[in-house]
Amino acid sequence: MKLDRAARRCALQAMYQFDADPGADVEVVRSTLEGSGADETAQRGGFALATMAWEFRDESDAEIDVVSVDWPVRRQPMVDRNVLRLAHHEIRRAGTPPKVAINEAVELAREFGGEKSPGFVNAILDRLIKGDAAETETPA
Repeated sequence: MKLDRAARRCALQAMYQFDADPGADVEVVRSTLEGSGADETAQRGGFALATMAWEFRDESDAEIDVVSVDWPVRRQPMVDRNVLRLAHHEIRRAGTPPKVAINEAVELAREFGGEKSPGFVNAILDRLIKGDAAETETPA
């Protein structure tokens, strides 16, 4: 599924709600996206991305914690951790090229996060990708 920025915004909004209230009714969260200003396709795509990223959040949190020792997921601002979870899911499970996922994550962090969020998100995802590259290198 090809996602655009509007779908990713919807995904982040849904993830934020799931994170704020882990017992949230899925249909209520889906219905809140109707007020997002995004078209129906973006809402559907974003909600699908959010539910899958949320389902695999333990996996993403574990990998993010390895490259973010000073700022474990539990201490990260809610926007930042959910942007990272979405990007992780896109890279690991949705087949989005890492550069695209990182760029989109940085833009979401710039739009919804704090002043330092874009740099933080970029650094963590860069470490995650560089860790992958280091694991695939073969010794000479």
